[in-house]
Amino acid sequence: MTGIDTNVLVRYLTRDDADQYQRAKAFLEATCTEKNPGYINTIVLSELVWVLKAAYSATKDELVMVLDQILLTRQFEVAHRDAVRAALQDFKQGTADFSDSLIGRLNREAGCAETSTFDQKAGKLDGFHVL
Repeated sequence: MTGIDTNVLVRYLTRDDADQYQRAKAFLEATCTEKNPGYINTIVLSELVWVLKAAYSATKDELVMVLDQILLTRQFEVAHRDAVRAALQDFKQGTADFSDSLIGRLNREAGCAETSTFDQKAGKLDGFHVL
């Protein structure tokens, strides 16, 4: 298994640099298979959402579509897949950022009774407590 960094996914998805897009495409298609998937960790997913939103003005619907597709791609092994899927549902239905949704779900998976925050939007998520 080979880990995939955020910038490889960004180049592949945005095609904003022709050379890097071709290299990312060739790498992903040649290296990531169902038997030997590319590994995407939760930090990469959080960075990906942030970059697509901040630098490419991606809408929430576009972000949800990208994350859904990553989760459905059998050539990717997504860390904490169930927590990511649940965080994506929280993100879809709520007003909190994806990263906050993911933090809450990962904390719950780790056995935390709640996640304390000052973030009012995150505080609306199940399992959060606003200080």
